[in-house]
Amino acid sequence: MSPPPEPRANPDLFGHDHAAQALADAAASDRLHHAWLLTGPRGVGKATLAFRFARWLLAGRPPGSPPLFLPPSDPTFRRVAAAGHADLRSLAPNAGERGVKMMIRVDEVRQVPRFLSLTAAEGGWRIVLVEQAEAMNAEAQNALLKTLEEPPPRALLLLTTAAPDRLLPTIRSRCRRVDLFPLAAPQMEQVLNNWLPDLDAGQRASLARISDGAPGRALELAEGEGLALQAEVDGFLRSLPHPDPRALHQLSDRLAAKRDGSALVMFFDLLRSTLATAVREAARGGTAAPYLAARPLADWASLWDTLGRLADETETLNLDRKQAVLNGLSRLASR
Repeated sequence: MSPPPEPRANPDLFGHDHAAQALADAAASDRLHHAWLLTGPRGVGKATLAFRFARWLLAGRPPGSPPLFLPPSDPTFRRVAAAGHADLRSLAPNAGERGVKMMIRVDEVRQVPRFLSLTAAEGGWRIVLVEQAEAMNAEAQNALLKTLEEPPPRALLLLTTAAPDRLLPTIRSRCRRVDLFPLAAPQMEQVLNNWLPDLDAGQRASLARISDGAPGRALELAEGEGLALQAEVDGFLRSLPHPDPRALHQLSDRLAAKRDGSALVMFFDLLRSTLATAVREAARGGTAAPYLAARPLADWASLWDTLGRLADETETLNLDRKQAVLNGLSRLASR
């Protein structure tokens, strides 16, 4: 089986029947709230659920099982998949030139009120779906508030985010929230067996572990260098608190070699995820990774935040990648 299509064309939803049923029940009440915030880890299925809900509403809420299901042969499904449905508009972060952070432009958000105020072309709902809503800056978020405060009739806003705290409190307070959680190990095993049959069982198990139960994240790691970069992360952490300086320079050279910066971003992402998992396990009284003994757990939490800022600034400000890697890893090595 090949990897899944984009969320707007994906008929399958894994492990979130509770969330899908909650949305279906809300729609069945005929008092559907005008704005919904779907939250959860990156790659867990938020956009897939949002498009699934949107096309089910646009198709007239057909009964069936599983919740919100619409077959790919349905005309509404096909129009949504082709981005050709007149009553659905989706916004997502736009990739800018290097040095420009991906974001949702304010001029796109300002078109939302007019779109939603128009009469539905097919007599049902007008829907706007905002993927990665945290990619809106403050100006764009404020532009959305007017619609949230005074929604037109039969208008629906669906926002997805992996970082709800980056949204204005006034936006969060006006949305009904649905949380999506990481998939359990058996569900991840089933998904990855279907999507990545050419990988051996050990590789699929590693992807399930480092993706933290998020299928989309697992696929992203498989298509990139996720497994190789996780091995680099594990090797570096094992070398603490006294890593070989020559090995650090060699690692920095490898990460900086990718011109698009993808290796550096993924490496820092995996490093922070590994640290977060280790700190949580130690804080709960579990087995502590040996390298954690070098400093208090609170210091590791602070370093986790520092690494995130360093990765963002390196790409946003077009800083020297090799120096960024050396800087971040040296901070972990120093006492």
